[in-house]
Order: sequence, then C-alpha cells, then structure tokens
Amino acid sequence: MNIESHKLSVREKIGYSLGDLAANLVFQTLVTYLAYFYTDIYGLKANDASAVTLVVGLIAAFAFNPLMGVIADRTVTKWGKFRPWILWTAIPLGVAAILAFSTPDFSYKGKVIYAVVTYTLLLLLYAANNLPYSALSGVITGDMKERNSLSAYRFIAVMGAQFFVQVFMYDLILKAGDGNKAAGMETVMTWLAVIGTVMLLITFFATKERVVPKPEQKSSIKEDLGDLIKNRPWIIMLTITTLVFITLAMKGGSYVYYFENYVDQQSLNAFLNPMKSFLPTFENDTSLGLGVFNGGGILVGLIGIALSKKLADKYGKRNVFGASLFISTLFIIAFYFFPPNAVGIIFGTQILHMFFYGISTPILWTMIADVADYSEWKTTRRATAIIFSAMMVGLKGGLSIGSALVAWILGLYHYITKEAAIPGVETVQPESAIEGTRMLVSIYPAIPYCSFMKLIKGWNYR
Repeated sequence: MNIESHKLSVREKIGYSLGDLAANLVFQTLVTYLAYFYTDIYGLKANDASAVTLVVGLIAAFAFNPLMGVIADRTVTKWGKFRPWILWTAIPLGVAAILAFSTPDFSYKGKVIYAVVTYTLLLLLYAANNLPYSALSGVITGDMKERNSLSAYRFIAVMGAQFFVQVFMYDLILKAGDGNKAAGMETVMTWLAVIGTVMLLITFFATKERVVPKPEQKSSIKEDLGDLIKNRPWIIMLTITTLVFITLAMKGGSYVYYFENYVDQQSLNAFLNPMKSFLPTFENDTSLGLGVFNGGGILVGLIGIALSKKLADKYGKRNVFGASLFISTLFIIAFYFFPPNAVGIIFGTQILHMFFYGISTPILWTMIADVADYSEWKTTRRATAIIFSAMMVGLKGGLSIGSALVAWILGLYHYITKEAAIPGVETVQPESAIEGTRMLVSIYPAIPYCSFMKLIKGWNYR
C-alpha cells in the first residue's frame, strides 16, 4: 500500500467538511425531529412510529451498510473508490429527504406504508453516500496529525449543521407553514435538500484519494468479514458508536417534547426577555427557548472541538475520549433533578454538557480511521470502507434504537399524539407523559453512556 503523508490544504479540508455539513442537514433532522415528525406532524401512533423507526433503521444498519462497505471497497474508477459515490448519490439523497418528510393525505394504513417506503429509501441512499464519504477520510492522507486536523474541520461542519437544525428549524417550520407544521416541514426540507446537494458536489470536486492499496491486493468478502471479527479495536468501536448514538438520538429527539410539555412557559419567558432585543425574531417563546438552549450548547461545543486535537495529541485519544464523555454524562443525569421553573440552571447545564461532549466528537472518527490502519497491519490487506461500514452499523443502529425508544417510551407514559388528539380541542398532556419527557432528557439517555465506560479502557491502539 502506498501511504502518502500528505499535508492537506485548507481548501481541501473545507471542501471535505462540506460533505458532512450536507449529510448532517439530513442526519440532525432525523436525530432531532424524526419521532416528533411521526407523532405530532404526520400523525402516527407512538407505537407505530417506534416500530417504523426501529425495524427500518435496523435493516438499514445491518444490511445496507455492510453491503455498501463491500461494494465501495471494490469500486474502481478514475476518481477513486469512494469519491464517485458522493457524486452519484448527491441528487437522489436530496429527493429522498424531501419525500421522507412529506405528509401525503393517505389513509392511516397508507401513511404507515408511505413512512416505511420513504424512510427505507432515505436510509439506503444515506448509506450509499455517507459511508464512502466517511471512508474517504482514511484515504485522503496517511498522516495521523492531518487526519486529526481533517476531523476537526469535519466536525466543525457537523456542529454547523447541528446548530442550524436545532436552533432554527423548529421556528422555520412554524413560519414556513404559517402555523401548519406539515407544510412548513416540507418547505424547509426542500431547501435543505437543494443546499445539501450543492455541498456534496463541492466535496466531490475538492478532494483527492491518495492512500491507494497495492494493485495485487485482493480479498474475498469472507476474508473481510473474518478480519473484522478478529479485530478487537473494531469490536470495541462498534459497540461504543452504537451506545453513543443511542444517547444522541434519545436526548436530541426529546428536547422538543421537553420544551413543549415540561419547561414552565412563564419562567422561560422571563429568562428570554433580556435576550429578545438582540436575537432574531422567533415565532413564540417555545421555539426561541429551544433555539437558545440548543444554540448555546452547540457554540460551546465548538470550543470543545477546537481543544480536542491538542488534548488528544498530549494525553492520548482513549483517555480524552473517555474522560470527556464521562463528565458530559454527569450533566445529562443532572437534568432529572431540575424543576420546570429552573430555566437558568437548565440552560447552564446544557452548555457544560455540550462543552465536554464537543471534546469527544472528532476523536471518535479518528479512532475509527485508526482501526482501518490496525486491520491492514494485522492482515496486510486494506479494507477501509468495510471498517467504516461496521461503524455506520453502530451509528444507524444507535440512531434507530434511540429514536424508536423516544416514541416507545412516550407511548408507555401515555403521551397523546396528533392521531389520538381530539380535533378542535387543545391537547393537554397527562402528568405521566410530562414525566416521560423529563426522563427522556436525563436518566434514559445516560444509561448507554454509562454502559461503555468500561469498553473504552480496552482501547489500546494509538
């Protein structure tokens, strides 16, 4: 294998990072609004929303991603192995995103079928786009420090997409639909699809593959899968990735319910009033509060990302990754103890949580790129995409399980969805549903984080 320790230009780093910005306009929408869209906009029952999210998501995780990894590693074009997939899927992915968040006027059974078909299509195209994109980071350069730098650029872009979706999207949905959330969601997703497609095309043209396997390197699918099973760092990272994204999907998908149903509106109004003179105009205090809550955390998370590389270089990836996630988990648990009128404390805790989580964000993906190098060292064969596909199994599996748990747990706590609401009558959630939203932003999402703290101790590669 030819490994070129190539110093990347700022132009190429930015060009590469735009691909993650585009993908995360979709991914962050899934994390933040998929359960809410199905229960409160599209009108599915909580159990049906949970089933669609879980079944389709797990099929995508365990079928689409490994298949895509095998295909991508065996793709040979003049553009390389991974870059062409970014080009080929840019437009179809945008179309699928629009369809998945549209609300056609079907019968209830027709709605369920439409949700299954469009969500399946979206996850299939997302795998075909984002898996080769992620694997591309392992072949742009073989220089470890450049990879760390590339990941920092990449996750600043991720935080940018997250900032937009979590700060402005709820308000934009209300404004674009003039109070009609279904129409607003379709309009916003159309614009995001167009912008995301353009960014993916820029990524294709701005990047170059440099780490090239030897021409004589050949391996069967059986050998590739066998290599994975024997790769202990890969098993550790697969498990950790799954648990991390279960937590992200659970807490991220629950914040909109938390602000609509738990946070005291009078206290929220009093907290936000001093800010209204210099903040953009939002539709109401709930959308403004949700935006400031998420936005403040994301901005502080950028500081964590900026510090990540220096801390990882000095103290080691494993140590920094484990410590930052442990501390961030403590702040998640703290949410359970806050009364609905403790708005200032709620916002402050979110900022501290996101600072420490931000430190861990780039490290996760650089550790996965290192696993591909470790696999090659052990086997003399390089299979970058299938290594990343296994990690995408964890990401998609975690997203699916976490999002499904949001809808399922709300159902257990008797949450009243749009389908169950009485037309023309304001919906008042029972106390049990309000307690459910409180648990979903605190105790439940902390459980997966606590589960993997032992696993990270087993990571001893770089």
